Amino acid sequence: MKKKNLILLLIFITGNVLGQNEEHLSGFSTLSLTYKFNKKWYVYGELQARSIVDLTTVDYYEVKGGSGYNINSSNQAFLGLGRYANYREKSISNEELRFWLQYTYAKTIGRVKFENRMRGEKRLFHNPITDINTNTERYRNRINIIVPINNKKVDTNTFFVNTYDELFLGPDNPVIKRNRMYIGGGYQLSKDFGVSLGYLFQRDFGLKTNTNLHFIFCGLNFTIDKSNSAPVEAPTPDHD
Repeated sequence: MKKKNLILLLIFITGNVLGQNEEHLSGFSTLSLTYKFNKKWYVYGELQARSIVDLTTVDYYEVKGGSGYNINSSNQAFLGLGRYANYREKSISNEELRFWLQYTYAKTIGRVKFENRMRGEKRLFHNPITDINTNTERYRNRINIIVPINNKKVDTNTFFVNTYDELFLGPDNPVIKRNRMYIGGGYQLSKDFGVSLGYLFQRDFGLKTNTNLHFIFCGLNFTIDKSNSAPVEAPTPDHD
């Protein structure tokens, strides 16, 4: 009964917060593919769609990918490239070309896997309405925790829980651009396919006001493994 009352209280509080600030639920979905050539090298691709303004209408998408190198069981490097677009009334309102360099440190203690992902981005923007081009840089740091439930590690037929916090920094004010907090779980059906579901809270910081977004997240993750030996596990799917 106490657990039931606690759940009802959380739902009530969340509903009040969303209502008071005119906030709403949005959608965040990804489809990813990791191709492992061998123990060291892999490539990664991802399609992403978001329904930001209206949960039923996609108004943002990403197409991105890159190549990664497993230095050892704890250290990975990755180089990526992506195209990003915002839509308004079914027309592109903003386009971005992004390059990034990424380093991930991973450590497993017992069943718990910790990841610290650091990334530097170069962002090139084009506004098709005003025909203005701009560019900037951004720096990100994500602390990610994954805990398998019914196995010692995330393997075939494994349920898991996952949480992370990511901070976004930039060269101009406000220096702290964004913060993301995620909590969710998933199921690894086989070595080739897994699914993730969860809640993602995003706060964008502005000079005068902040913007909060509440995403229902769904990710489908495919892997093709051509390595002859057991490969070092690649970092978890990018998810932006």
